[in-house]
This record gives sequence, C-alpha cells and structure tokens, in this order.
Amino acid sequence: MRHRALASFGVLVVGIAVTALATRGVAGQSPAAAKPAPAAPAAKKSTVPRTPDGQPDLQGYWTNSTYVPLERPNNVTKAAYTDQEFAAVVKNAAEREAEQTEPGTIADVHYDFTQFGLDRSQSAFVKSDLRTSMIVEPPNGKMPPLTTEGQKRAADRAAERRRMGATTDAVQNMPIGTRCIIMAGSGPPMMNSGYNSNYHIVQGAGYVMILVEMIHDARIIPIDGSRAPLPENMRQWMGDSRGHWDGDTLVVETTNINGKNPFRGSSEKMKITERFWRPDANTLGYRFTIDDPATWTTPWTAEAPMIKTVGPIFEHACHEGNYGVTNTLAGARLEDRKAAEAAAKKTSN
Repeated sequence: MRHRALASFGVLVVGIAVTALATRGVAGQSPAAAKPAPAAPAAKKSTVPRTPDGQPDLQGYWTNSTYVPLERPNNVTKAAYTDQEFAAVVKNAAEREAEQTEPGTIADVHYDFTQFGLDRSQSAFVKSDLRTSMIVEPPNGKMPPLTTEGQKRAADRAAERRRMGATTDAVQNMPIGTRCIIMAGSGPPMMNSGYNSNYHIVQGAGYVMILVEMIHDARIIPIDGSRAPLPENMRQWMGDSRGHWDGDTLVVETTNINGKNPFRGSSEKMKITERFWRPDANTLGYRFTIDDPATWTTPWTAEAPMIKTVGPIFEHACHEGNYGVTNTLAGARLEDRKAAEAAAKKTSN
C-alpha cells in the first residue's frame, strides 16, 4: 500500500565459523581463507518532509474537491474510468442539471461545481482522479448492507421527518447544515462539501489541528497519548478524536459521536479511523474506515486524497444560520397566506 510506513533496515551480521584442519588432511594443504562478511545494504533515506521535531510534516493548505462519488454508480462495474468515459460522465451530469432547472426559479438555486465555475478552478484535481467511487472496501465500491437495527432506525427517522412536516414549517425541521451548525466537510470523516472544501493543517507539540473552511470548525487532536478519552456519556458533534503515529502515518480514532449528525444513516456508536500520510510533495493521502455494527453488517473503507491549494483560508460566515433562517420562514409564511387568500377568493366566486 502506498501509505505503508518506510521500513528500517537492520544490519545482518554473518559469523563465519572456521573449522580446524582434520588430522588426516591432505599434505601441504593450507587452511581456507575466511570470506569477509557481506556489506549491509545502505538504509534508504526517507523522502517524507518532516517538522523540526521529526514528525512527518502534514502541514499546509489542502483541498478534497472531487467529482468522485462516495459509492460506485449502479450501472458501473469497474474501479476507474478512462479519460474519455470520465469526460462523458461530467458532460452528462451538467446536461441533466440544466434540464432539471429553469433559470430564475427556486429549483435553479443550487450549489455545484458548474454553478460557480469550480469545475475550471479544480480541473487539475478532478481530471487526475478517475476512480468510480471513494469506497475501496468492499471491492464493489458500495457500502455494506444495513443491519436490521440500521434498517429500523432509517425507517423511524423517515417517519419522524414526515411527522414534522415541511422543512419551512419550523426552524427545528431544517437540516442542521442549513442552520449552520455543522456540515459534511467538518467530519469525521472529512468529505468533499461541494465548495469551500479546503483545510488548513497545523502541527505542534502533542497536537494536530485541522481547520475546516466550511463553517470554520477546528479539530484539535491530541497525538501524544497524554489525554484520556472522554467518558462514554460525553458526546460531541465531531466526536472525541485521539491520534498517534504509525510510522509515517498519522492514525486518528474518533468515538463519542452525538448521533445528531448521522453519516449515511450511522448511529452514535460509530467509530471512525482516519489515516493521513504524504505520498508525494503535493498530495495528502486520506483514508477512513467506518465501524458501526449498529448500522452496517461489516466495516467499510474509503479514500479521499487531498492536493495542495493556496492559502490562507478566510473565515466562512454562514449567514443562513441567522438572517437566512428568519427570511426563509418569513417567505414561507407569506406563501401560505397568499395560498389561503387565493383559495378563499376562489370559494367566494
């Protein structure tokens, strides 16, 4: 695997035993000269950049913007597209988007790469990754089947959403992302959020900090083993993360998710194991494994590599959480009144 830690070479010492000449040796035969021990192979010099204190250097500004979906599409059976196939996928997606919306309508208000020209600004990254799914395990590129418990929880959540009514009926009905509480980019796992998919990583003594551009969440991860995990009853939006080095790979394990921001139907029992490494100067390897026996029949793993981008990251002011929510609800109530007035007028006529 490309992120396997660089193995160190030990020195192989070969002892040469020299036996005494037999008492019946051939006359005039001299003892055989001892062969010199073979030279130990030279240790390979690590090319991984390092911080002043010797840690692999993961610092910098990174982006995980990508067209690669988490799961492989149903009509695709291979792990990677050709360049031509990928170009056709992007073209078809843009055409479907254009067909589904009419300029100037509510449905046309959406976020995607083409809406803001991000397909051009991120084209170098998008074109370099032809994978058909982020998921690498199971090999079919799809999440494992749901457990019976996971199926029931999904049905219960759907029933609760129907009971609550439209998202514009009350602020509590709105998605937490719309209310600017947390979004997908924050993680874990850290997923491409469509735009503002940028991260700033800083390393210090005993800690790694990951600043997420989307809603400017910051993950502060202890990595020296000096901090005990939180008690099980103390749960957080981004969970409780603890890291350690496995060779040149940073391994971060997160538990204590509060369950209010489920990832693809996950439960609060979900454990996320993330791995970060530097395959080359311009790439940050990122792989995560989801282990949630209350939701999926087996753990599953995905890769979402990041590339260098230009900093700094500016504060992302998510205005939907204040003025936006108020205006959305006010607009919905206005539409309700207009619909009631139209119905009353029609009845009176």
